[in-house]
Amino acid sequence: MRRPLVSWVMGLPPCEGSQGLDSAEVAKIIADVAVDKKATDVVILDIRSQSVIADYFVICSGNNPRQIQAIASAVEDKLSEINVPAKGFEGAADTGWMLLDSGDVIVHIFGPLEREFYRLERLWSAAPTVVYLQ
Repeated sequence: MRRPLVSWVMGLPPCEGSQGLDSAEVAKIIADVAVDKKATDVVILDIRSQSVIADYFVICSGNNPRQIQAIASAVEDKLSEINVPAKGFEGAADTGWMLLDSGDVIVHIFGPLEREFYRLERLWSAAPTVVYLQ
């Protein structure tokens, strides 16, 4: 079995997809899915000390609407597989920004121009970066 890249970078064992996962494990799984779909600039921000809306942001970029949709679909499928209920979805691939809310982890999937425009990493600069993968 291939060890997920984010697991390797974080020095954690890979998660096996079961109920009872904590939010850090869910964020790591989501980042692995994004990397598998060739997302770029994958970042996990720990926003627990900054906000009550979630524990982590997973932020990544897709090169075009088709890739953005593929990343979002793969994340949605994985959340369902590991029994993490999706609370909501916003945006559309052709707008360059999709948001997937799983409660404790919020996923932002951007197109390149939208990522530069919104600069969430800068907006949440006080939040520690858990993982950054180009």
